[in-house]
Order: sequence, then C-alpha cells, then structure tokens
Amino acid sequence: MSPTDQKDVIRVLLVDDHALIRAGLARLLGESDDIAVVGEAADGEEALVKVAELQPDLVLMDLSMPRLDGAGATRRILETYPDVRILVLSSFVDRAGVLDALDAGAVGYLLKDARPEELLLGIRSALAQGAPLAPRAAQELVCAWRDLHEPGVLTTRELDVLVLLADGLPNKVIAQRLGIAEKTVKAHVTHVFHALGVTDRTQAALWVERHGLSPRQQERREQLRASRRA
Repeated sequence: MSPTDQKDVIRVLLVDDHALIRAGLARLLGESDDIAVVGEAADGEEALVKVAELQPDLVLMDLSMPRLDGAGATRRILETYPDVRILVLSSFVDRAGVLDALDAGAVGYLLKDARPEELLLGIRSALAQGAPLAPRAAQELVCAWRDLHEPGVLTTRELDVLVLLADGLPNKVIAQRLGIAEKTVKAHVTHVFHALGVTDRTQAALWVERHGLSPRQQERREQLRASRRA
C-alpha cells in the first residue's frame, strides 16, 4: 500500500462487550481496502483509554455495555476528541435509545442485523460527514418529531412544566412556581414523558434543548433578534 493510500484508510476502534461480535466485525472490516481496525474495547471505560491511545477516525460503538454504556462513552470521548466520528452499532432500536445516542453526539445509528455492505457504506458515510441511520432508527426519529409537533400534544401548562423540569427543578418547586398542586405537576410530567417518548428527566431536558424551548435559548434568540434590529 502506498503512502497516499495509507492516508485514505479509515482507522476504526471496535467497542462491544461481546468478543465474538468484535471478532466478526474485525474480520469483515479487514476485508475492505479502505477500512482498518486499529483496536478493540470491551466497554465504555476501556474505549476512553483506547481512543486516547490510538486516536481512531471512527468508533463503532455498542450501546448496552457494563461499567460505562455507549451513550455515556460517546459523550465523554467527544468532550476531549470532538473530531472523532462515533457510529452506533446496536442489536436493538427504541426511541429513547436512538435519541440518547444521537444527543450524546453519535453521527449515526445502525443495527447488528444490517447487511455487511450496509455497515461498510455506513462507516464511509460517517467519515464523509454523513448521518447513516438504520430505517427503523430513522422511523423512531420521525415518530418522535411528529409526536412533539402534533397540535395539542402538549398543553400550555405541560409546556411550562417541561421547561421548568428541564431546568433541573423538582416537582415541589415547579408546583410553587406555577401555583398548582405537586400531584398535578406529577401528572403533567407523566403525560409529558409519554408524549415525548422519553423515560426520565434527563431525556426530557435534551428534548427541550434540541427544540429551543429552554429559557436560556429563548433569551439568546431574543438577544439575536434585538441585535439584528439595532
């Protein structure tokens, strides 16, 4: 292989807690001329060490792993190495998992039952600034967007509760702010979680950030509008 060719090789780190999965992926990727496996990790904590040591172009990341899961590892890797592309390769797809992975900074979400050529294309796409998504993952994103934007899916009061809980306030304080009973806040939170397809307050807060509903984002937009009018 010439020096020029070497520059074009995509250096991949495999992260999965199953040795057989890693071995199969390494064998598959090793058959490609433009992709090279430079290392492996069995969990998110080990992935952090391997990324620092090997500085790969792309991390092929499993989600469900001991010690530190894939979403958590993705966040921590990108804090230090923002240029590393992280592509999730999971055995399952659900709305919360897809959203959490993408919110953490993953550039795509593929499934382990994908055809070999789909995985290879996904890796190349990720390095070309693409966003490879398995059809079922894309469907979850579309459904989540529709649920959030469906007219009447959240009342004005529920939106108020959503913004305040995303700001880290407990139900008791939210109730005091809005002048309603704490049990009413709890009921609103339950409906908000169901409507957004999330399972906890952290995921709800990520939804708020993504859709520009937080007070901080609203304030920044108002400042931008004011500066443009000046």
